[in-house]
Amino acid sequence: MNKSYTLIEILMAVSIFTIIMAAPTGFLVGSLKGQQKALASQKLFDNTSYSLEYISRALRMAKKELSTEPATACLLEGSTILYGYNYQITRGETGLKFINYKEECQEFFLEGSRLKESKDGTENYLTSEDLEITSLNFKLSGQAQTDTDQPRVALFLEIKGGKELKEELQPLIKIQTTISQRNLDVPY
Repeated sequence: MNKSYTLIEILMAVSIFTIIMAAPTGFLVGSLKGQQKALASQKLFDNTSYSLEYISRALRMAKKELSTEPATACLLEGSTILYGYNYQITRGETGLKFINYKEECQEFFLEGSRLKESKDGTENYLTSEDLEITSLNFKLSGQAQTDTDQPRVALFLEIKGGKELKEELQPLIKIQTTISQRNLDVPY
């Protein structure tokens, strides 16, 4: 009696083995991609949370520009913050400058695809190189003393994470928040 396998039996065994192994392999690859996206999302959320909290704290403590002397005025790109204003839009709508609680000129703005801060002449990035800001806008209300509104800044931010990942694995978040000045600043 011949106890060997036929070619059809071998092909069937290989086919069944391939099908059985393909499912777990696909699951493993999908799990690895999911983990990469989750880690990129966590990094994006952490960095964005830090940046927004830092900006919010600075904007809540902003002071009204009441100096008429050029030596103490907030100079930036040859201009000063208008007298009696708390905040001023710069660089289109992608920048915002103000006088902080330490009487220093401070500005937040978009440079390339990163958020940057300029404080009293020193510049620092607030977002990591791995993140890409695709949109940043500031809108003001109540910034002049001529109205009866508390000064507020609406911030619109769209940010993408994981530059080194494939496009489909890059997380994207859109945030809109409004920050009002802590000290009451309306006419009596």
